[in-house]
Amino acid sequence: MSFSEYDVNRRTRKGNFLSQIGQLIDWKTIERKIAQHYAPGSDAAGRPAYSGLLLFKMLLVGIWNGGLSDESVEDMANSNLHVMRFLGLSLEDDVPDHSVLSRFRTRLTAADAWDGLLAQINAQIQMHNITIKQGCHVDASITHSAHKPKSRIKR
Repeated sequence: MSFSEYDVNRRTRKGNFLSQIGQLIDWKTIERKIAQHYAPGSDAAGRPAYSGLLLFKMLLVGIWNGGLSDESVEDMANSNLHVMRFLGLSLEDDVPDHSVLSRFRTRLTAADAWDGLLAQINAQIQMHNITIKQGCHVDASITHSAHKPKSRIKR
């Protein structure tokens, strides 16, 4: 275990939603189902492709956080320790970018596997008598606006 791995373990709360759900779901069956439609190899430069399970978990993070965009999911995977833990990533690992997520979702949808995978996740969650209701993820991003100086009060 690296020092950064130790630090991530120390700084993440053990009872959060993602760690709990990560323990309840049988990811091996999900991974086998994904492997029927997505077989990662390597890219043109010879780097290994991302696992299908990692990409699917990233898409779940987006759904469970109120339908985040792929860019927002990528940002969360890079900055949120709980999300990193759920995805099985360490601080040193590369995070798939939003275009990879989009292509992965498109591939699963074209193969008519996306809805089946989500149904499997829901069935496994319901087996534990858990209901996940829609929540609200508040985006407190800073936005740029044109500078308008305060007007002077005339007396």
